[in-house]
Parts: sequence; structure tokens; C-alpha cells
Amino acid sequence: MLDPKLLRTEPEAMARGLARRGFVLDVKAYSALENRRKELQTRMEQLRNERNTRSKEIGMAKGKGQDTGPLMTKVADLGSRLGSAEEGFRKVETELETLQLGLPNILHDSVPEGRDETANQEVRRWGEPKHFDFTPRDHVDMGAARGLMDFESAAKISGARFVVLKDALAKLHRALIQFMLDVHTREHGYEEVYVPYMVNAETLRGTGQLPKFSEDLFALKGEQDYFLIPTAEVPVTNLARNEILEADSLPRRYVAHTPCFRAEAGAAGKDTRGMIRQHQFEKVELVQMVRPEDSYQALEELTGHAEKILQKLELPHRVVALCAGDTGFAAAKTYDLEVWLPGQKRYREISSCSNCTDFQARRMQARWRNPETGKPELLHTLNGSGVAVGRALIAIMENCQDKNGHIHVPPVLHNYMGGVTVI
Repeated sequence: MLDPKLLRTEPEAMARGLARRGFVLDVKAYSALENRRKELQTRMEQLRNERNTRSKEIGMAKGKGQDTGPLMTKVADLGSRLGSAEEGFRKVETELETLQLGLPNILHDSVPEGRDETANQEVRRWGEPKHFDFTPRDHVDMGAARGLMDFESAAKISGARFVVLKDALAKLHRALIQFMLDVHTREHGYEEVYVPYMVNAETLRGTGQLPKFSEDLFALKGEQDYFLIPTAEVPVTNLARNEILEADSLPRRYVAHTPCFRAEAGAAGKDTRGMIRQHQFEKVELVQMVRPEDSYQALEELTGHAEKILQKLELPHRVVALCAGDTGFAAAKTYDLEVWLPGQKRYREISSCSNCTDFQARRMQARWRNPETGKPELLHTLNGSGVAVGRALIAIMENCQDKNGHIHVPPVLHNYMGGVTVI
């Protein structure tokens, strides 16, 4: 959520910032709503003060044995007018909150201009795509040929956009998870956490998925309103909700492995082949909570931590700075990591690393105590995949294949595979 004070005092500047995304803020309508809120607030205070004054007069009149009927009539009328003002105030407050919750974050000045992914800017590359002396197959053909990737059974069990992994491929999937957790905890200093996969609506509002992206979520039926998490970012970041963290405990660095569940409501017809875009997939997620002045340096470090996984796996990839129109709702700046997939002959996203500044923290009231002032201030929150497990799996399958359809396991995973080096 954006700072309401800035929206009140600098609406034109905020509108210009939002316009970089292609988002139009109706400044006139917003200001009118804000002015109406102020009027009703002033009116409520006046009526409450007048009611208190009349109540005191009634008490004094009773003490003197005077007729209090006329005064009681006036108090009743004041109560009715106050109730009407309070109802109007609540309505305006709700309208303002709904509008504010629908506003995306203000972008950092360094974010490239542009309306869509075609304007994203490559920052750097690591590794060169391997030259094959045969036509490389994609992960679907490779998995099906060995019977290790079964989309038909998954469709029977659940429907489209699911998969059953078998035998050595399932083991490789599990090995990747443990490898990533070990690297991030042992080398990068993250604290591993295990979190719920079901969360309430307040948690999703805190990180920005609700109310705007409700169609992308899986809501559970039952006595309580639960949602399946779309990413571990949601429960992990909310660990700081309604908390005041001490300065000496920062930065907080968390890593969590969870399944992720996404309805992909706006993805009809996209990436229907294979494991690229599924309703259920696994991620190892990185979350940081830092002092505001440290957040952009933290973004560079977090992105580097995710890159290190791909480097250790010897997977060619590139880092891309997302343009204004392609940056996510809660992010002020995002880097995408894209891994090379020979089967598709293109780079595909495997991680998004974002600095959300104080956008999520304001929604969650996640704060830290500034030792210089002794007062609570909003944290800055960051998140990134470290990395998406399924996409790492298919990247290994396609980059590490030979002409016989065998998959050569990256050396860093040999121990995690019990010594298996070829699938």
C-alpha cells in the first residue's frame, strides 16, 4: 500500500509515478473522496462535542430539578445526526481503502521505461548455451520416452497442468530442493523456516495478492476461509506482520521450501506443454526484511544468491531488469533470472527477485525500531525464488542430455542422488 499521506499531499506526483506502469490514478476523484472524508470527520467531531455538552447540561438540569425534556430531544436529534455522519464516514473510508489497496507500488527511478516484456533490459549473462551435434529434445519428449514424466496419469487424477514424476526424475526433483536449501542456509546465511501452505485472507492482503488477484488463487471450501499459497513469499513475509523488530535483529533472511498453487486465470493457452506453467509446483523461496536504506543493496545480493544456484548447476542463464509495464504489483524493482532451455531455443524465467520497499510492510504493519529515534518505522521487504524447482529440473534435463536421451546429473548433485550420475 502506498503512503496515504503522500496520496493526500502529493497526488499529482503519485499519479505521475503510477503512470509509468500505465496505471491511471484519477486525481480529481481521489481528492474529492479524501475531502469528503475530512468533512465527515470534522462533522463527527463537532457533533460529538455538542452531544457531550448537551449531556452535561442534562445532568446539571436534573440536579436542579428542572425539566430535561427539551434537552433530551436535542440530544436524541444529535445522536441521529451523528449516526448518519458515522455511517457516511465508514462508507467513504471503505471506498478509500478499496482504492488504495488497488494501487501498485511506485517504481524505482532505475526501472527501465516500457509497456511490456519487450522493453525489459538484459543486465548480464552467465555461461554459453551448449552446442549439440544432434537436435536436442525438450523435457516432455525426454520424460515420456523413459516413462519418468507422466502427464496422462496426472490429468486423470487432477486435470490439466499437473504432472507425476517417477523414479530417478522424482529423486532428482527432491535432490534439487535439498541442494538449494543447503546452499542458502550454509553459504548465504538464510534461516530455514517451515510454514503453512494454507493462509487466511488477511495474510494475502498483507503481501498484495488480495483483493486484486483473487482469481489467481485457490480458495478452499470449509468452515473457515483458507487459501492455498501461491508462493512461500506470502506466509514467510507475514511472519513480520504486526511486529516491531529490533534493529540488531536485521536483516532477517528466511528461506523456505513449499509447494505453490496458482489458478493461472489469465494464462489460457500459454505454455500448455509440459511443466513450464502448472497449477502446482515447488519453489525454494528467499525473503529478506531490512532497514529501508539497505534494501536496494539487499536486492543485488538476493539476486546473486539465486544466480549462484544456477551457476553451481552449470546452467546458462541471464539476468534481466524488468521494465515499468512488466514489473509486478507489489515490487518497486525486479530482476528476472532466465535459464536457457535448448528444447525451446530460448531463455525462460526461473526466478523473480523483487524489492517491495515499504509497500507490503505498510499493509502488514511490519516495523522495526530505529535506535536513532526510538520510534517504530516501516521495514522494507524483498523476495525471490532461489529457485523454482520444476524449471530447474527441466533445465537440467534439456541442457544435460546426450544423443541417447540420457540426463547427466550436474556434479554438485551427485551426493544428493546417492551417487547416481546419469539418468
